[in-house]
Amino acid sequence: MEQGRPHGTAPGPGAALPVQTARGEHTHDESQHLRRTPQRYSVRGQVLDALRRALVSGELVPGEVYSGPALGERFGVSATPVREAMQQLALEGAVEVVPNRGFRVTSRTPRDLTELAEVRALLEVPALLRLARSVPAARWGELRPLAERAAVAAAGGDRAAYAELDRAFHRAVFELSGNRQLTLVVDDLHRRAQWAAPHAGCLLADAAEHLTLLDALAAQDLPAVEAVATRHCAGPA
Repeated sequence: MEQGRPHGTAPGPGAALPVQTARGEHTHDESQHLRRTPQRYSVRGQVLDALRRALVSGELVPGEVYSGPALGERFGVSATPVREAMQQLALEGAVEVVPNRGFRVTSRTPRDLTELAEVRALLEVPALLRLARSVPAARWGELRPLAERAAVAAAGGDRAAYAELDRAFHRAVFELSGNRQLTLVVDDLHRRAQWAAPHAGCLLADAAEHLTLLDALAAQDLPAVEAVATRHCAGPA
């Protein structure tokens, strides 16, 4: 905890948030840092956002164990909001509880990713085909700036920023269905698939498919929508 900061206070906007493993666990390069946490809503929310970015960027390493107190010390907060955030990540499948040690970052197997892709395709492809038949072309044009922002993040190799913009794009698409539950379920599945942290070249291809999908939706080209959506649900290779 930083000198002079009250225990349990969120780090300031300029504070870097380095990762530290549980005592006795593998120690990573001390120069690595979690990305800066924005000052928003609650300490728990800030910690959760920072941990999610660290997972996507690969700063929290699959297979490694991280303790609540150690991360809390680095954040300048108590272990409680860290543990609460980690419990949420456990519900999302990103980490698993290791009794008396902390939380292990989940390693996604090829089977895990294949199953996520299959479930996403079952939900998303039929929904997108319905949207292609009913949503005016102009509405799809309104989503292009968001897709272009995601492409910029991908081109810069910023996995964390791309993950947020990627999910924001998909939420905006499925919100056009008017089905809030569909949007929530798709968003959760999408988040689970993002923990794989693909390399930069895959991010570029994934981002380009957003624009290709929008073109197909605007043209009401149903075969193209189905093909692009099915490929896109598989995620970056």
